[in-house]
Amino acid sequence: MTSALESVIRRAVTKGVIALANFNRDRQDPGERHPFLNGIHAPMREELTLLDLDVTGTIPPELSGRYVRIGPNPFRPDPRGHHWFLGDGMAHGIRLQGGKALWYRNRYIRSHVLAAQGGPAAAPGPRRGPSDLVNTNVIQLAGRTLAMVEAGSLPAELDDTLDTVAYTDFGGTLHAPFSAHPHEDPVTGELHAITYDAMVHDTAWHVVVSPSGKVLREEPIPVSHGPSIHECAITARHVLVFDLPVTFSMTAQIAGERFPYAWNPEHRARVGLLPREGKAADIVWCDVPPCYVFHTANAFDTTDGKVIVDAVVHETMFAQGNDGPNGRPLGLERWTIDPATRRVERQTLDATPQEFPRMDERFLGQPYRYAWSMGLPTTPPEDFLGEAPLYRHDLLAGTRTSHDFGPGHVRGEFVFVPRSRDAGEGDGWLMGYVINTAAETSALVILDAADMSAPPVACVHLPHRIPPGFHGNWLPDPVSP
Repeated sequence: MTSALESVIRRAVTKGVIALANFNRDRQDPGERHPFLNGIHAPMREELTLLDLDVTGTIPPELSGRYVRIGPNPFRPDPRGHHWFLGDGMAHGIRLQGGKALWYRNRYIRSHVLAAQGGPAAAPGPRRGPSDLVNTNVIQLAGRTLAMVEAGSLPAELDDTLDTVAYTDFGGTLHAPFSAHPHEDPVTGELHAITYDAMVHDTAWHVVVSPSGKVLREEPIPVSHGPSIHECAITARHVLVFDLPVTFSMTAQIAGERFPYAWNPEHRARVGLLPREGKAADIVWCDVPPCYVFHTANAFDTTDGKVIVDAVVHETMFAQGNDGPNGRPLGLERWTIDPATRRVERQTLDATPQEFPRMDERFLGQPYRYAWSMGLPTTPPEDFLGEAPLYRHDLLAGTRTSHDFGPGHVRGEFVFVPRSRDAGEGDGWLMGYVINTAAETSALVILDAADMSAPPVACVHLPHRIPPGFHGNWLPDPVSP
């Protein structure tokens, strides 16, 4: 147990580090052109409500709900120490119903950090930790819309029109940090996440939330160096823990970086197989060559006791600067993990640069066939994104098809929406925002998920540019049983 003296010393050291970081950040050039505050990443200045949107093509009448994506949108942009992963959260949503696009709205997540900058008043509700910025993902749970971020902050609940209702700790049941990437088991309805706290460097947590929105489990997992664990994966038997060499960096923090994480070649790269109801001591840790994973497509158990996980892998991350992602992308890989030998066999499925893999989430944690991913430019630009196709991987046939949006068009993450509850795997649509860089406009593009070469099924046009942002989802209207 930490003694009172140790607590006093730790607080004093923390205050000193923060003061030094602020001093060094203030010495940086406030007029520097930051790649993630300009161009396609330049933040929007207004919250808009647009009605009766212009549509080309035909919106499938089966689509009744909202497509919502979130990302950072700094209210008072400051390049000093800035990182793409930081900045006030802003949700962008389009409501589809009856074959029409009824509205578009963009709304800030009402944090205390935003209010302190002169932004809209903060939403009520509990907070956890010094920062309550939420800017990375949006999901639907028990009829509630939740915006989320990793590394500490509680989720924020949004209403149907994307205004922030309140921050939530799931009715007082969440005590650990939360994640931007919880995964919903389609069999049990539970949310599983591996979470971490930016202020706690020796522990991660396995957090499980019930379908009704109550925390069922907060299992602490010992780690070292404060690893950034952005993602996890689940199978019928396991939760996968990606403990990889991006860790907290005191050097980066003292230098004034607001995202103080860096490539750490001294950190052991490993993936852990945690039994879904097991203790941390039950984890089977398997070493992997140094690399980094932001996002997985899916994982599943094999009949011979192994675990397969498909993920987009990077050779390094944050080794070449600290304003956004960098490092050579290795493409889509399949890892076969053998808990008996603790060995990981890595197979390249597609070496083409790509990110943001998605799949038909009705098959999450189970054997599956299709994955879709966002292509990245072969020569990475300074702002990470650029013109590149959207890919469809047929993992059974070993083939890849693509959709090219044309010159000057930059797409973000696309999500899969099934045609119906009982449609076959991959039978449905893909949707996501696409930027027209020349016109400074955007569109919600809907594609036939099975025919990537076909023209869009429909495009919902917006007269402004939506910054690329991070993750989003199709949030369907409730359906009667």
